[in-house]
Amino acid sequence: MTDHVFPPTGKGRVFETYAICLREFAGLRDARHRLDPFKLAQYANLLVADFELVKPLLTEETLGQLVGAGKDSWSGGACSQPLPDGRKLIILNPTHGKNRQNATLMEEICHVFLGHKPSRLAFRENGTDSNLKARDYNAEIEEQAYSVGAAALVPYESLREFVIRGRTSRQIARHFDVSRQLVEYRIKVSKLWKDYLSVQGDGRPARRKSVRL
Repeated sequence: MTDHVFPPTGKGRVFETYAICLREFAGLRDARHRLDPFKLAQYANLLVADFELVKPLLTEETLGQLVGAGKDSWSGGACSQPLPDGRKLIILNPTHGKNRQNATLMEEICHVFLGHKPSRLAFRENGTDSNLKARDYNAEIEEQAYSVGAAALVPYESLREFVIRGRTSRQIARHFDVSRQLVEYRIKVSKLWKDYLSVQGDGRPARRKSVRL
């Protein structure tokens, strides 16, 4: 029986299969174990930039575009030109918390492992100046990369178990070091939302239980 491993939708099963392969590649065979995208990035030939080192190379206009706040702000991306050693440089929005950066980096890793051309950051240079250009976007591959990344960070098997046991989205988010919004996204696309609401009762956090994650 694999009903406890894969979500009930066809697309969800495909995304989950890719995610399981990624987790196994990272050496994780227990669905409850936390995946660290920053450790996995090196195997995707990605270099996550220290933003403070990159910052002096950027103009105020570019910084204003890169560093923003709010749920719709820029999260990160891969620079259009590879480094001399062939690695791709990834820049993450430093104003975002670690849990959001985990999701952003995981999406970029999935672009590489799935053979996508990722949504890239490109800079137009004018002497010593540089400005951020519009980046390419493909809705289908972005959905696939984000969905597979989210499934790798929050596997269906453990998510289903935690939902049934009455864990709240905040508790699950803390366990996997991701945002509560990502956990609730996973609960919904995995068709577990009704079960989640049922266990949580009137929507208030469930009473604390002595359940080991």
